[in-house]
Amino acid sequence: MPIGALTSYMDVAQVAIWVFWFFFFGLIFYLRREDRREGYPLEADTTGKVNKLSWIWMPPAKTFNLFHGGETQAPNYKRDTRPVKGKRVASWSGAPYEPTGQNPLLDCIGPSAYAERPDRPELDLHNGPKIVPMRTDKDFTMEKSSPDPRGMKVVGSDGKVAGTVSDLWVDRPEIMVRYYEVELGAAAPAKPAPAAGTGQAGAAPAPAPTKKRVLLPVNYAHVSKTRNQVEVAAIPSTLFAQIPTTKKPDQVTMLEEEKITAYYGGGFLYAQ
Repeated sequence: MPIGALTSYMDVAQVAIWVFWFFFFGLIFYLRREDRREGYPLEADTTGKVNKLSWIWMPPAKTFNLFHGGETQAPNYKRDTRPVKGKRVASWSGAPYEPTGQNPLLDCIGPSAYAERPDRPELDLHNGPKIVPMRTDKDFTMEKSSPDPRGMKVVGSDGKVAGTVSDLWVDRPEIMVRYYEVELGAAAPAKPAPAAGTGQAGAAPAPAPTKKRVLLPVNYAHVSKTRNQVEVAAIPSTLFAQIPTTKKPDQVTMLEEEKITAYYGGGFLYAQ
């Protein structure tokens, strides 16, 4: 038998299939370890006991360099220590919680829950705020063929006016509107000119700064061109005053975005 004639004394097909099975087993084992970098070890929702996993099943900590500086590690074994503002309706695992606070939309429970993202603005590739009001960026204007929501009244699910759209917040990299800025109260300022500045000498007086302004995600709003108003089905007009606000008038942090969106999301269950 000539040297190297493997197929003459070895079942190459059987060797190939066994090599494949060992490779496939290793691949599945690797992927199952990697997907435990977040959310593990698991926690029992009835007792709060943390399931201890052997080092065999948990991957070693890996450091990730963030695009805008800094770094993070995973897994980091940090637990969500926020108190649950609700009581379980049953003792079995997976039972829902019933809110116990005065406003369940603020209790971070059920559809009002949110992730604790960093409390800083999301940045674009140029290290500037990704989402800004249109009044601070003159590169953005409203398309003339589309209805301009600025100056329109905002109507809640109860059919009553909650406020007036005072500005639009745009996502600069994505070139789209993310939020309507709503000035609470029935008094409506005149519709501003497209891409108005923050204030100039001789310009029309700015709206009263004492009025509270909140953000309304565009996904929770419907602009009615025929009725010339912005309609919100998630919450009634009486709950707009408690919407979480931003710390700065021209910036929104990632954590603030989570809280604002969760507030409207919870309204579909708790405010109806």
